[in-house]
Amino acid sequence: MPAPTPAAAPEATPVPTLNVANILTLSRLALVPLFVAALFVGDGSDTTWRSIATALFAIASLTDQIDGWVARKYGLVTDFGKIADPIADKALIGAALVGLSILGELGWWVTTVIALREVGVTVLRFWVIRHGVIPASRGGKAKTMAQIAAITLYLLPLPDGAEPVRWVVLGVALLLTVITGLDYVLRAVKLRAAGRRAAVGP
Repeated sequence: MPAPTPAAAPEATPVPTLNVANILTLSRLALVPLFVAALFVGDGSDTTWRSIATALFAIASLTDQIDGWVARKYGLVTDFGKIADPIADKALIGAALVGLSILGELGWWVTTVIALREVGVTVLRFWVIRHGVIPASRGGKAKTMAQIAAITLYLLPLPDGAEPVRWVVLGVALLLTVITGLDYVLRAVKLRAAGRRAAVGP
């Protein structure tokens, strides 16, 4: 008597691109122009609008934590989300840094260092996209949180006595920015090399 044929494993249901996690990511992008508009009301010196801009920045930053948690908990991780999430982070943080530099409250060199790193990482992601997706690392998330904390301190209308605290937090953010940037370069090179070896075959 022939052995029964094992039942085929059910196919995994594809995750729709338009899901709750990705909608949260897109909402973060949508909040960027609203944040910028609020930041520049009264040349950035209007306390009420400055507080509104800070609140919008905080809300947009919070979605970064929520969308990742939702995606992992409910199995909604997609390649679109892996790419769109860091791009949304960069758009929000980049807009805040450029805005603060235009207002003369943050040195352009700080904005330049962070911008070069973020643009470089984005280019690296697309450089290796045919071989795989480089998801945000723990170090990258820590870098983002440090940048958010530093930017929030600069957005808030704090007294001059808070300047040392701002610089310490900003220094940590810059250090993590550089270190994680180098880490992404290594990961991209390894991923591309692995993809080429797989294409060539044994």
